[in-house]
Amino acid sequence: MSEIETRTIRKVMWRLMPFLFVCYFVAYLDRVNVGFAKLQMNAALGLSEAAYGLGAGLFFISYFLLEVPSNLALDKFGARLWIARIMFSWGIISGMFAFIQPIAGATGLSNEWVFYLLRFALGIAEAGFFPGIIFYLTLWFPSVYRARVVALFMLAIPFSSIVGAPVSGALLNLHGGGLEGWQWLFVLEAIPSILMAVGVIFYLTDRPADASWLAGDERGWLEQRLEEESRHKAAAEHWGIGKALSDPRILACAFVYFCLNAASYGVAFFLPTIVKGFGVSNFQTGLLAALPFVFGAIGMVLLGRNSDRTLKRREHVCFAMILAAVGVAGAGLVSTPVMVLGLLCLSQIGVSATPPLLWPIPSAMLTGSAAAAGIAAINAIGNLSGFAGPYLMGYLRDATGDFTAGLLVLGGVTLVGGLVALTLKVGQGMETAAATPREVKLAH
Repeated sequence: MSEIETRTIRKVMWRLMPFLFVCYFVAYLDRVNVGFAKLQMNAALGLSEAAYGLGAGLFFISYFLLEVPSNLALDKFGARLWIARIMFSWGIISGMFAFIQPIAGATGLSNEWVFYLLRFALGIAEAGFFPGIIFYLTLWFPSVYRARVVALFMLAIPFSSIVGAPVSGALLNLHGGGLEGWQWLFVLEAIPSILMAVGVIFYLTDRPADASWLAGDERGWLEQRLEEESRHKAAAEHWGIGKALSDPRILACAFVYFCLNAASYGVAFFLPTIVKGFGVSNFQTGLLAALPFVFGAIGMVLLGRNSDRTLKRREHVCFAMILAAVGVAGAGLVSTPVMVLGLLCLSQIGVSATPPLLWPIPSAMLTGSAAAAGIAAINAIGNLSGFAGPYLMGYLRDATGDFTAGLLVLGGVTLVGGLVALTLKVGQGMETAAATPREVKLAH
């Protein structure tokens, strides 16, 4: 790499990635903390396992409906204002879960229906956040860096569980002020999202042209490099929004992501319940539930770096999803706590690593509004299984009395996704077309 490239990428990395990491950390914590609240909330609200699974999954229905419009709005209004809007609204709604019973009393609705409506509203509020950040990263990083920067960004998922799981477990023991532990969990974990929304407005920069924190030559190099990539993509194939939403390659990526998220959320929303079944305390449940995400974080970084080095994108996606499938299905076939937890650790390596390995594939084909729409479409379709996975796990748990059937089905779905990943068409030339000969050599 040239000296100016090294200097520019380092500055952009340090300026954006830690802040975006924290944003996604609090986002994912607010999305899945319901899994810990469930340990007390189901009894307090009178929810069955199937009702909880349905409510947990309803988030993804509204998320799906508004994903593409939200990402197009981000492209139009700028990342800074739109991401701040998203974070503020989901923080408010997340905190409202603590008051389901008073809301039910005031509206005449049942606790169950208020839970459903709030989960649906949370999906509306958060729609567009993740694909918006993925699109935002394409405005700042050349293609050959994207697997590693997406991996760094998505490290927030395992870290939100590594840190958040013990904290959430401990908060369940907090009582006072007329609130139980599960209610305090929702209130206290919603506050960071609201505070970060204010930080986004003052900290993020929409595009490199506005980056006063870059030197003139750095800003010029980055704009030129990204513009060269856009020209190469446009010369190779024109992508409009309509084509981005209907192209078989984009739909194949969406199917792979769908299969992954079925396992990811199907397990995540019930992981505290699975671990609690080992006969441990709430705090110990938090500590043990964090362990799979430690392995997930390591796998995400190592596989992401190797994917950028070799540019063998689909092979890495397939390998990671097979790991996830073996771990999830295997956890359903064993009964000892150590074996169950060990296989869930294996599955989390694949689950955590797959998204940063997958996202560079569509990013290498799409630019501009088509990129915003295509990335949002993949994420929206993929996250529909966030509804199906938890509901299936809850339904089969009620029907059979354990998680075996649910884990086997989710493992099978993930295996199918991994095999489909091998059919993805990946044009390495698109990722290296604007790179220097030395960069191409290093990439290979």
